[in-house]
Amino acid sequence: MHIVCCDLEGVWVPEVWINVARRTGIDALKLTTRDIKDYDELMTYRLKILDEHNLKLKDIREVIGTLKPLEGALDMIRWIKSVSRLIVVSDTFVEFADPLIRKLEYPTLFCHSLEVDENDRIVGYKLRQKDPKRQVVKALKSLAYTVIAFGDSYNDVTMLEEADKAFLYKPPQNVMDDYPDFPVANDYKKMKELLLKMF
Repeated sequence: MHIVCCDLEGVWVPEVWINVARRTGIDALKLTTRDIKDYDELMTYRLKILDEHNLKLKDIREVIGTLKPLEGALDMIRWIKSVSRLIVVSDTFVEFADPLIRKLEYPTLFCHSLEVDENDRIVGYKLRQKDPKRQVVKALKSLAYTVIAFGDSYNDVTMLEEADKAFLYKPPQNVMDDYPDFPVANDYKKMKELLLKMF
């Protein structure tokens, strides 16, 4: 039995933080896990910027509410769910992801949570566990699943390395350069071709 694990942002929906940066004009928020490998470093940096600009959770959720699935994403998700099982494994937060997951017809999502104070300030975050993407794959393999994984960023690499079969989806050049052994799909048609070969 096989199961598919994949990233969320950049795969099925636009990057949340890039869109927050565009909407607010704060270019410093454009950095993602495509740019900074260490997630704690990235989130500490983001929280500092949010605090400096007095941005609250509601401000980010307003931006997220305007985002739509990438063109073709919903059809691709439906197809994967018709031939396998699908788990979205993301470094986003449940407070961000709920409206996006609803628009994707509720695939199973594993992600983190935010710490928000009484003034709606994001003051911290709680990771589900250390190296969570790898741990999801390890857990599924312990249940005798063959795990196929894909994602686009540095934070997906341990998930891809742990999976039985894996590929990169629309990665930036720096990620491809650092991990040349993974096949690459740059659109949903190629994604489907790779998945069919891996099932």
